[in-house]
Amino acid sequence: MPLKGEYEPSAARYARDHVELYESSGGTQGTTLGVLVTREEDDELGNVPVVILTTLGAKSGKIRKSLVIRVEHDGSYAVVASAGGAPKHPVWYHNAVADPRVELQDGPVRQDMLAREVTGDEKVVWWARAVEVFPAYAEYQNNTDREIPVLVLKPAAQEH
Repeated sequence: MPLKGEYEPSAARYARDHVELYESSGGTQGTTLGVLVTREEDDELGNVPVVILTTLGAKSGKIRKSLVIRVEHDGSYAVVASAGGAPKHPVWYHNAVADPRVELQDGPVRQDMLAREVTGDEKVVWWARAVEVFPAYAEYQNNTDREIPVLVLKPAAQEH
């Protein structure tokens, strides 16, 4: 079920460069959030693990790759649509809702996954896991009026 289409890199240079480093190294470099950050005040980001989420553009139909915080539990992953607490959901969220077939690269491992938004008690559990990995998520939620969505990704093979 690999996604097919033309890849369109992010317009954001940091995201584009980070994805390129991650992929060109086979997932051995660029596996933490702060790897390309040079500002001293962002040193704490250096230990936050990241993965690459690949979606199909809901409007463009093009392949899109996004850097997201790695939140894994028993082979499933959560991706948090925080956008740093911005007033709108990130574009990748809309892509994954429109077409839940996604790919995930965690280090050297690439997997076909299926995404679904979680709510209620399940969201509470995944939110706590996400905040444990990246405490700033709690601050992001406090800084926005929207409820930050959480999507859980499961290997596509498990969903058949």
